[in-house]
Amino acid sequence: MNDIPLSILFSVLAALLVLSAFFSGSETALMTLNRYRLQHLVKQGHKSAKKAQRLLKRPDRLLGLILLGNNFVNILASSLATIIGMRLMGDEGIALAAGILTLVVLIFSEVAPKTLAALRPEILAFPASWVYTPLLKIFYPIVCFVNLIANGLLRIFGIKASEHNHVTLNKDELKSIVAETDSIMPDRYKNILLGIIDLENATVEDIMTPRNEIIGINIEDPLDEIISQLKSSPHTRLPVYKESIDRVIGFLHLRTILTQLFNTESFTKQDITKQDITNNLITPIFIPETTPLHKQIQSFNVDKLRIGLVVDEYGDVQGLVSMDDLLQGIVGEIMTEEADVRKYSDGSYLVDGSVTIRELNRITHWNLPTEGPKTINGLIIEFLETIPQIGTNLILHDHHLEIISRNKHAITQVKFLPD
Repeated sequence: MNDIPLSILFSVLAALLVLSAFFSGSETALMTLNRYRLQHLVKQGHKSAKKAQRLLKRPDRLLGLILLGNNFVNILASSLATIIGMRLMGDEGIALAAGILTLVVLIFSEVAPKTLAALRPEILAFPASWVYTPLLKIFYPIVCFVNLIANGLLRIFGIKASEHNHVTLNKDELKSIVAETDSIMPDRYKNILLGIIDLENATVEDIMTPRNEIIGINIEDPLDEIISQLKSSPHTRLPVYKESIDRVIGFLHLRTILTQLFNTESFTKQDITKQDITNNLITPIFIPETTPLHKQIQSFNVDKLRIGLVVDEYGDVQGLVSMDDLLQGIVGEIMTEEADVRKYSDGSYLVDGSVTIRELNRITHWNLPTEGPKTINGLIIEFLETIPQIGTNLILHDHHLEIISRNKHAITQVKFLPD
C-alpha cells in the first residue's frame, strides 16, 4: 500500500463513497416504493418496475445483498482512510481520518442519498433494480447463507420472513387513502368511493326515512283531502294506511292514479273513489332494520320493487326505504350540495339534527360511532340523557358543539365548532 500514490487511494476512496451512497439510497428507495403504483406500472409493461417487483417479493434477500455490498464498501473505505491518515500524519492521522470519514459518510453516503430516495424513490429504485438483479445471482450463495442465519434468529421470536411478502390494506386504511386524495379528486366523487367502501357495514336503518317523517295517505281521510294530497305530493310512491302507519295496506304509484285524474279537463270527487285507490295498490314489503344495504339492493332488483317499510324486531314500522334512498346512501348527493350539512370558512359545520351519523362521517371524515343511535339528534340525546336547551355547549367524542335549535321532541340544528 505504501507504493500506491495518494491520488489513487483518494480516487478509490471517493469511488467507495459513491458506491456506499448508491447502496444506502437504493435501499431506502426500493423499500419506500409505492407498491400500488408499482403494480400499476407492472401492468403497463414497465420493465424496471417488473424487475423491482421481483426483487421485492423476497425483501430479505434484497436487503441481504444491499447490506452485504454496503458494509463491504464502508469497511474498505474505512481501511483506506486509515492508510491515508497514517501516510499523511502518522499514528495521529488514524483518529482524524476516522472522524472525517464518519462525517463524510454520514452526509454524502447516508443522509443525502436516503433523503433523495425517500422523496423520489423511483429515481434510484428503478436503475438499481437493473444492478441488483444480476448481482443477486452472482452472490446468491453468500446472500442465502446470511439470510438463513438471520431468518433463523427471527423465527426464535415467531417471525417468518415468507409470511410478510404481501402488502394489504384493511378497510379503514383504504378509507384514509381515499380521504386524503384532495388534490386529485373532487369531494363529491371522493364521498361516493367512501360510501362504497363502507357499504358492507351500512344497514337500511342508517339511511331510512324515519317513521315520523313518512308521508303517506290515510285512506280514512275525506276523499277531497286525499285527492289534494295526490296532486301536490313530491313523491311518486306513497304508503296507504288505515289511521296508523302500522296498518299499511299497500303502496300507491301516483302515475297510475293521476292518469285517471287528469284524463278529463275538469274532475270532481266522483272522478275517483277510494276503491280506485285500493284497487291500484302494490302489496307492501317489510324489511328488517338490520338488513345490509347491498343485500336490500339485490332484493329490490330481484323482486322488481323500489320501496318498502322498515320494521324492528317486534314488527313495528320504524321507517321507509326506497331504491333512491339506498343509492343515495351509497353515493351521497351527486347533483346537489349537501343541504343539511353546511361548512363555513372558519371550519365549523351547521348540521341538521336528522342527519345520519354515517353521512356526517362521510362528509367531514370524522369517526363518530355508528353502532348505537343513527342520527346526530339521537347521539346527543343518548350522551346527555335528555334533550338539551338551546345554547348548550358540550364535547361529544372530541368534537365541540353547540345546540342551535330544538323543538319539544328533538334537536333540530347543531353547530360543530372548529377544532
